[in-house]
Amino acid sequence: MDLSQLQALAATVDGGTLEAAARTLHVTPSAISQRIRALENSVGSVLLARSKPVVPTPAGVAYLRLARQIDALATDAAAEATGTAEQLPRIPIAVNGDSLATWVMPALAELAGDMVFDIHREDQDHSAQLLRDGTVMAAITTEARPVQGCTSVRLGAMRYRPVASPEFAERWFASGVDARSLAVAPVVVFDRKDDIQDRFLRSAGPGLTPPRHYVPVSADFAEAVLLGFGWAMLPDQQSLEPEREGRLVELSPTGHDTVVLHWQQWSLRTTALDRVAAAIAAAAARSLDQS
Repeated sequence: MDLSQLQALAATVDGGTLEAAARTLHVTPSAISQRIRALENSVGSVLLARSKPVVPTPAGVAYLRLARQIDALATDAAAEATGTAEQLPRIPIAVNGDSLATWVMPALAELAGDMVFDIHREDQDHSAQLLRDGTVMAAITTEARPVQGCTSVRLGAMRYRPVASPEFAERWFASGVDARSLAVAPVVVFDRKDDIQDRFLRSAGPGLTPPRHYVPVSADFAEAVLLGFGWAMLPDQQSLEPEREGRLVELSPTGHDTVVLHWQQWSLRTTALDRVAAAIAAAAARSLDQS
């Protein structure tokens, strides 16, 4: 295989079509097709499913990750050799919505002039998959065990508690927070992958299916709770100040849920990725529970 073949593979997956890859690499679609076919012949496997958009096969995932790692190393080497970079290094990372809305963005802001970020918002229980398929170089995840080819470092924990606006609590939980009231009180849920509210419901009783509001943006999710759409499990980073101001109340002093976060990144070392890891670790030490 050669670098142009790997570049063609990555550009086709990123663009979704041979034509999009051709525009990115300034060649013809026929040239892209020939490079991918040559790569497949050299490795003895089909690497792309010719769907719309094209997607990597299981064998293609490994070579897609290799293509992106080589590109990252090449960009880093060029910057080191010349002292300047023709293009800013691209750092794709996966971050859960609550971390993104509270402590991660300020950590990345100081680096934004030296690199470009491709941030994938993904639930912390599912972000490791983006590492496995090579979509991202690093991820904030609940998985402590390193993904193959990655390192893992514990960042700290986010504590979630069930909260609601005072008016909502007075209407729906006037007689207490129990299985009967939780079965009918509306709940705010982030998306269909969000299980943290259901874990609290299961602790109160089996088979509770209250009405649900789906609000798939972290800041808007917290705002929906403040506005009285329903109750939800919010991280302390979003709930403590509104509680001090009297705009939220805690529903159960024993209903805490702690989510331990880890930083996983490719094992390869680049200057840009090391700087991101250091910034994330420093921000986590300031913002997360380290006990």
